[in-house]
Amino acid sequence: MTIAFDSLEKGQQIGERRIELSRADLVRYAGASGDLNPIHWNEEFARAVDLPDVIAHGMLTMGAAVQLVTDWAGDPGAVVDYQTRFTKPVVVPNRFGTAVEASTALTVTGKIGALDDATRTVRVDLTVTAPDLSAEDADPATAAQLKVLVKAQAVVQLA
Repeated sequence: MTIAFDSLEKGQQIGERRIELSRADLVRYAGASGDLNPIHWNEEFARAVDLPDVIAHGMLTMGAAVQLVTDWAGDPGAVVDYQTRFTKPVVVPNRFGTAVEASTALTVTGKIGALDDATRTVRVDLTVTAPDLSAEDADPATAAQLKVLVKAQAVVQLA
């Protein structure tokens, strides 16, 4: 996909994505990343350090969110800068029936925040939310959405 720089406008939406997460996703990410902190897989430990439950890895959340931008750009190498601030943990309750099930989801939306004609770069601003599952009986389907990342911005270099 080739994006025509001249066709872009500040405020233009680039898309939206929902990313479901389960405890199994956290275990896979822990193994791949080497981040074996028990707050990401052990409910008892997470609660002992005053977390409401097991939480997703920050880098997993950050990486999942930027996928919207790389898909839009058509080339992961076009993303020349990406930064964010973590504001709220993504709580991932244990849920399973006959198999492990997703128990929460990130919602990611992106819009063009700035265009730089001189460098032909586009700053994409991301809004990343997850349900507030801090209460033990919280229902992901009806829970209020919390911003889990703020100032999530990716700079994309266009040809």
